[in-house]
Amino acid sequence: MQVIGLCRFSFPALGSFQIEHETLEERRRYLYDPKRLEERFRLFESSTLPCFREHTDEDFVLLVAVGECLPKSAFDRLHDLTADIKQIQIVQKSAETDKKHRHIMKDILHTARTDPDQPCLQFRHDDDDAVSVDFVERLRDAAEDCKTLMSRNHTVGIDFNKGFIARLNSEGVHVAETFKSLIGVGLGMYVSGGCKHTIFSFAHHRIGRFMPVVSYPDAPMWVRSMHTSNDSWGARNSNEELQPLTPKQEGEFIARFAIDQNRVRQVHSAGWT
Repeated sequence: MQVIGLCRFSFPALGSFQIEHETLEERRRYLYDPKRLEERFRLFESSTLPCFREHTDEDFVLLVAVGECLPKSAFDRLHDLTADIKQIQIVQKSAETDKKHRHIMKDILHTARTDPDQPCLQFRHDDDDAVSVDFVERLRDAAEDCKTLMSRNHTVGIDFNKGFIARLNSEGVHVAETFKSLIGVGLGMYVSGGCKHTIFSFAHHRIGRFMPVVSYPDAPMWVRSMHTSNDSWGARNSNEELQPLTPKQEGEFIARFAIDQNRVRQVHSAGWT
C-alpha cells in the first residue's frame, strides 16, 4: 500500500493557520523573515530530517511543499539538506489568491497517488517535529490490524497519541512525556481506492467527527517542538514544565527518533547564515 506524507515548509497560502494574515504578501513577509526561516531550518535539520533518514520502512514518499516564491537561497539550502534522503520530494506550488491552503495541499496529495483506484495511507508532518523511525512501519501494521474496519469505511484515522513535548536549542533537548490525541504529528489516515478525501480534507483535531479513529498509546511515537515561531498560540506560550533529557532518554531519543542531543546543540549553536 502506498504511503504518502506531506510536510509544508513555510508555504505561503491563506487559511489553515492560527496566525492569520489579510494578504498573501503579508504572509510571505512573515514566513520568509530571515530570523524565522533560520529557526525553522535548524529545527528541520535537527528534528525532522534525522527520523526520516533512519526509517525502518523505506517504502514511502515525503512531499515537502514550498511556495514558488521561496527565496532562492532558502530553496537551495532545503535542497542540500534533503538531497541524501531518497524519499523526500520537494514540490513547488504557486500560492494562488483564489485557492485556499487546504485545497492546494489536497491537489498535491492527489497528484502523488500512483494509482487513485487503490487504497493508500497518508500522514501530515510539520517541519519542526519528529516521528519515531518506525512510524511508517507502524502505519502499515495498523492497516493490517484494522482490515475489517477499513473495508467498511472510506477513511480511517490512525492516531499514535503518546510522545514528547520538547524544546530543542543550543542547550540541548528538554522534554515532557505526554499523551495528546489528534494533534497532527503522529497522525495518519487510511484512504480507500477512489476516495477523493485526503488527510488535509479535515482539521486534524476534528478528524474523529468524520471517521473512525484507532489510537495506539503503547510507545512514544513523536516529538512536538516548542519555540517562538509555533503557529499554535498554546505551543508558543506553553508553560509546560520541560526537563533535560536523562541519560536513559538520550539513548531513547537516538534509538526512537534519531535525535542526537550533541547534534542538536551543534546545529542550534552555529552562526546565523
